Parts: sequence; C-alpha cells; structure tokens
Amino acid sequence: MIGKLVVTLLSSLVLVAPAAAQVSDGIVRIGVLNDQSGIFADLGGQGSVIAARMAVEDAGGTVLGKPIAIVVGDHQNKPDIGSAIARGWIDTQGVDAIFDVPASATAIAVQDVTRDKNKMLFLSGPGSSDFTGKRCSPTTVHWTYDSYAMANGTTRALVKQGGDTWFFLTADNAGSHAQEKDATEFVKKAGGTVRGAVRHPFATQDFSSFLLRAQSSGAKVIGLANAGSDTITSVKQANEFGITQGGQRLASLLMFITDVHAIGLRNGQGLVFTDSFYWDMNDKTRNWSKRFMERHNGRAPTSVQAGVYGAVRHYLKAVAATGTDESTAVARTVKELLVDDFWSDGFKIRPDGRLVRDMYLFQVKTPSESKAPWDYYEVLARIPGDEAYRPMSEGGCPLVNQN
Repeated sequence: MIGKLVVTLLSSLVLVAPAAAQVSDGIVRIGVLNDQSGIFADLGGQGSVIAARMAVEDAGGTVLGKPIAIVVGDHQNKPDIGSAIARGWIDTQGVDAIFDVPASATAIAVQDVTRDKNKMLFLSGPGSSDFTGKRCSPTTVHWTYDSYAMANGTTRALVKQGGDTWFFLTADNAGSHAQEKDATEFVKKAGGTVRGAVRHPFATQDFSSFLLRAQSSGAKVIGLANAGSDTITSVKQANEFGITQGGQRLASLLMFITDVHAIGLRNGQGLVFTDSFYWDMNDKTRNWSKRFMERHNGRAPTSVQAGVYGAVRHYLKAVAATGTDESTAVARTVKELLVDDFWSDGFKIRPDGRLVRDMYLFQVKTPSESKAPWDYYEVLARIPGDEAYRPMSEGGCPLVNQN
C-alpha cells in the first residue's frame, strides 16, 4: 500500500513539474530582414540591426540559459529574394523569428514562408493593414504602425482644418496602394472628396508629370502615398514647382524622421503626418535614442528602428516566459504579455496580431523653431490606440472569425 502511494505521489510530481526549457539547436536565432542598400535603407537598414543588437544586449545576451544570435539579410525590396532568404534561414540556419521586413509586397512573400514553416514574424517596416486583416497569421505580429492608423490620424486632422478635397500621388506597390485605399475611406468619412490619383513607378527620380496632374486637379491636399526616397523626392520637387506656394498642401501618409532630415526643414516645414514614435517625446525615448545615436553616427532612430528593438525585446520575454522557442507556444505568450518597449507601456497584441499602441499627429517645425540637431517635430495630438487602429471586427481576419 505504501509502495503504491509513493508511486502515485511520484507520478503526480511528474505531472505538475514544469517542463525543461527547450531551445532548438541550443541557440535562439533572430533574423533581421530588410533593405540594406536601397530606397528604404535609411528608415530601417543598419539602424534596425543596431536596434536588434541593443535589444539582445539589454536582455543579457541569453534566454533560457542559451545564447541569442542575430543574422542579417538584404531583401533588396524584391519579394522573390526576401522569400528565398527567409526560407534558407529557416531550413538551413535554424532562424526562429524574423523581424522588420519593410515593403509590403516583400513582407507578404516572407509571411507566406513563415506561415508555412510555423515561424514567428514581427513586422516593423511594412504598412499594409492587410497583415492583420485578410492576410493575418497566427505567428505574425504587426508591431509599429499600419496604413489604416496613419491615414486615420492625418486625413481626419486635415479635413477638419478645411482640406476637404484630395488628390493622391501613389507609388505603384502593395503598401502604397493600401495607404491610398485607407486614406480615401477616411477622407470620405470626414465629409471630403477625392478628385483623383496617379501612380508612379517605384523609386522614380522624376515626379514632374505626376505633380503637374496633382496640381491641375485643384485639390486642396495632395496626399503622398509613398515612402522613403520617393517621399523625399516628391516633396522636394513639389516645392521646386511652387505647388505648396500656390496654396495646395502636402500630406505624407508615411513619413519618417530620416525623410524629414533629407528633405530639410525649409522644404518640409508644415508637413502633417501620423506616426507612433519620436525620439524627443520624453525622458525614456531620449535616453534610449541617445544610446542608439551613439552607435549610428549620430542619426536619430525612426519608428521602424525603435519598433525592431521593442519587438525583439518582447519576443525574448515571451520565449523566457514560455520555456521554449517553439513558435506556436511562443505566439500565444506573445499575445498574453503586456508590451513594454520603453515608449509604449501596457499595450496588448490582439488575436489578429495587431499591437494596439497610441499614435501621434506630428507637424514638421520651421527652421526657426528647431533648436537642436534632429529637433524636427511638434506633437499636435495623441491618438489613443483604440481610436487609431481598425476595429478587429472589421478587418476580416480568419483568426478572429474562428473565435
């Protein structure tokens, strides 16, 4: 009888004892996949790699007693290259999670790979709101912003100020199409009208014909549905053609501090846009950004780069809390833990993969208003996350429909 009792107790202990930590290959491998040399290199590029390394260092360099390794890939903004790198990382290098991936078309291709391979994907760079809509995946998190939230804040503010007629200058790619689509809906909801749109080739150098069509539309606001060097070039050439001096206003649907730096305050002053991060918002953002700038030739971090840091930190916390780097289990924990990425505390990741963080409406300062290097933004308003992002019930995510 005593023997049976001992066996029963031992069996119970086995059942309730926590499982031993399990890390595939004995290393947690993180892949930073982005544009290292082209149109989006400034907003992500090496800056995102630096941010990921900072996150690993701040985590102590290990998780579950195992080392953390970072691999880096340049997808060149080409879906076939991006997907090939992702597949090779997972199949031959044991990469557990992929981060950043600007350019929505490339991110879509990479997401197809991570979905098929059951690996985590944290998107900081791409903007399409479809990643938490019809394309949602159990192991994908959209971390920093999306086209819905960006368009929501900017269009509503400008229509309210009298900018009730719009014309869109749109890059011919998936992410920019999403920007135009979301912005068009918000303009109409706010009581405005859209007079037309023109699409330009990706990474073009001459916007003259596109800008002239926008100018001739007579629209009060020209919405720039593009990013990176396309945004920079279109703003500079709009000023050269006297479009803003003629009374029309430019509104960027996706702008980063590196864009403003390249445009210059003289050309960029007065631009209104929405984003989730600014390095000079508070003591926490300033302290982290100072560390980043010391490593990145004095350049201020973009929201994409800050987002990579936050996403890597959150992923490592989830691995530690889960006791394994197996993606299905980690994905559940990722959505259970509150997010604390040094500028956004206490936010949650929804079942569709959307991190619902606060957004901010910014305006570019005039040259006289700027008092220091990278002192470029004035904060016009904070937009609570539940107001900024599309309601989960409207996104069409199959994961939500199954719940």
